[in-house]
Amino acid sequence: MGLAEYAEDLHLVSHRNGMHAVLSLVPVPAGSEVAVEVNANPALLTWSAGRARVAAAFESPTALRISGDGLGLRIAAADDTLTPFTGTFFFHDPVTSSYVFTSYETGHRYRVTVLTGHREAAGDGALGVAERAVVVGGDGGEWELVVEEMTTTRGRYSTTTPFSDVVAGSRRSFERFVDEVAPWRSERTPAAELACYVLWSATVSPAGFLRRPAVLMSKNWMDKVWSWDHCFNALALAPGAPGLAWDQFQVVFDHQTPEGALPDSITHAEVLHNFVKPPIHGWAVTRLRSKLPDGIPAADLPLLYRQLEAWTTFWLDHRRAPGQPFPHYEHGNDSGWDNSTVFDEQRLVQSADLAAFLVVQMRELARLAVEIGDQAAATRWEREAAAMLDAMLTTLWDGSAFTSRALDGTSRTTASLLDLIPVVLGAALPPDVHAKLAEGIARHLTAVGPATERPDSPHYEADGYWRGPVWAPSTVLIEDGLRRGGAVDLADEVSARFRAVCEKSGFAENFDALTGEGLRDRAYTWTASAYLLLAADAESRLGERGGSLHEHPATPAG
Repeated sequence: MGLAEYAEDLHLVSHRNGMHAVLSLVPVPAGSEVAVEVNANPALLTWSAGRARVAAAFESPTALRISGDGLGLRIAAADDTLTPFTGTFFFHDPVTSSYVFTSYETGHRYRVTVLTGHREAAGDGALGVAERAVVVGGDGGEWELVVEEMTTTRGRYSTTTPFSDVVAGSRRSFERFVDEVAPWRSERTPAAELACYVLWSATVSPAGFLRRPAVLMSKNWMDKVWSWDHCFNALALAPGAPGLAWDQFQVVFDHQTPEGALPDSITHAEVLHNFVKPPIHGWAVTRLRSKLPDGIPAADLPLLYRQLEAWTTFWLDHRRAPGQPFPHYEHGNDSGWDNSTVFDEQRLVQSADLAAFLVVQMRELARLAVEIGDQAAATRWEREAAAMLDAMLTTLWDGSAFTSRALDGTSRTTASLLDLIPVVLGAALPPDVHAKLAEGIARHLTAVGPATERPDSPHYEADGYWRGPVWAPSTVLIEDGLRRGGAVDLADEVSARFRAVCEKSGFAENFDALTGEGLRDRAYTWTASAYLLLAADAESRLGERGGSLHEHPATPAG
């Protein structure tokens, strides 16, 4: 129902203007109280008590069909307090013979139309504190209704589609999505279908500031799109749902500022610019090239070039102090690693991960410039990339590790995995530097995956956000950089262990690096996307090797 909030009863929840429980859905036994069991699959939710049951299925993104037999259902305002600015007003609409809940929090209406069966209402037109509810099927008979989300008004609901066909249609929709996104799935990838469900169920229609279909990070608590999370969802969707994938990549660029900055996050109702996120977008475009079935359409290349150029120039012009070779983060939030120990002593930090991302991005810009016929720009970006890489190696590399620097030149090394993220440069790094980074990553690697703070660090925290837990984005970036730099065995191990923890603990926001327990938000889309990316690549390598998988077997987590 909200951040770390749970309720005994099931609720209809909206993600408009934030996450809000709008209606409670409580089964009503006919006669004596009985135990009610709840079961769900992607197409159907059921409450059952012996032979009595209530079943619910989405007919569309804005219409929920519910039917019952022998068991009624009480649909009530989640909050029984109505003020002039909060809560839910409830009334019977004589025009459409429906019951309407109007929500201040979401700015929408939720209309209940009883198609068949016995109904009773309480709180019609009530103000202040009151029960506001419709009870359908309380007499023990058969019944059916529809709950619609709507704006001010809509014509009377009418349908000839049987409930069973609604369920079948929803099931076909999900199965089609799974077949498109994970056609490679097998018994070796037991979590692939669940990963697809996490993405499918978190996809919302264009509305407000979301100008295209968007995959939220979660339908639990983290119900936004952040400006690096979206890249991983785009990559996972690219092979089978290229249109939706391209929308995921573009959804934040719809709000790029004149200075080139991307927002920190967006929802239907807000765009936040108080922070940014790391410039992994050039890296993502490089990978999208191979994952989109037909590559990046030629018609989109000029726009893509302008977007990445502006985003890169933002860092070079607005986040690089005069005379400094590197841009800086202004806060850990800008890096995506909010509370990483890299930012313990200073908040404004020049870190090697930021420089590495920009080197990758500038090389992608050079490639795009060639493709759109601007050779001068290509030469300039190649020169900029080479200069920044050289500065990284001469200024931030101490012979065994990358350091981070405050703007006064003070440098420090940490036990944070963030200092090892420059491995994303792969073969662009000198072999000895790449090898040292691989050694460092191996020291972070637990049975679960690469811990974001080395477990032997005094700053390690089991549930410390970016101070220990294993995260999906860092895992994908590291696995990719290791593999492209030739550390294939270690990349295989990183992939296998992370896939194993997803198969054990689901798609949590992050995982305890030692036990594999899922932490924080328990259904996070970039975690699901990371699993799909790593699993698809592993299956592809298996096919290339003729069916003999030489990757190290995953070490059981926990």
